[in-house]
Amino acid sequence: MPRSRPASLKVRALQWLAQREHSPNELRAKLLRIAGRDAEPPSAAPHAASDAASHVAPPVDAQPPVDAAAEVDALLDWLTARGYLDAHRFVEGRVHARGQRFGNLRIQQELKAHGLTLDAEAALALKTSEFERALEVWRKKFGSASVDAAGRARQARFLSGRGFSADVVRRVVRHSDDD
Repeated sequence: MPRSRPASLKVRALQWLAQREHSPNELRAKLLRIAGRDAEPPSAAPHAASDAASHVAPPVDAQPPVDAAAEVDALLDWLTARGYLDAHRFVEGRVHARGQRFGNLRIQQELKAHGLTLDAEAALALKTSEFERALEVWRKKFGSASVDAAGRARQARFLSGRGFSADVVRRVVRHSDDD
């Protein structure tokens, strides 16, 4: 039975983008891994001891060939030109997905990991809604104010771990005392 050919880089990229949005950096890394794997020649088993000495294994962290990187960059340009890959759309989707559960710091950190940043308008919108989002997260998790300092500290650590700013965390914990 003949072996089926692996899907081309373009087909794989379109399949991944059909499943969910990807940042350009994330998609580039995935495609470079595939391109590097496809570019490697199949390894032949050494037949004699002399062949084994001359056979050198490729380094584990070898970079893909330059032509593979150029091919991937050209594919990313093609995907971007046709609207399949859009960094702005990725940022909007990530903010929408994470906005109700996480604070500005966490969202910005995640976008930075993808090599992207928020535009000024989106950053301002997140900043103005951060207190309300933090209060809602606090209400879902705790529901009522803590009676002791240790409980308030635990609530503050929880909100800080979710990426809310220190000022907002302080206001939420104080707000809970006012209820």
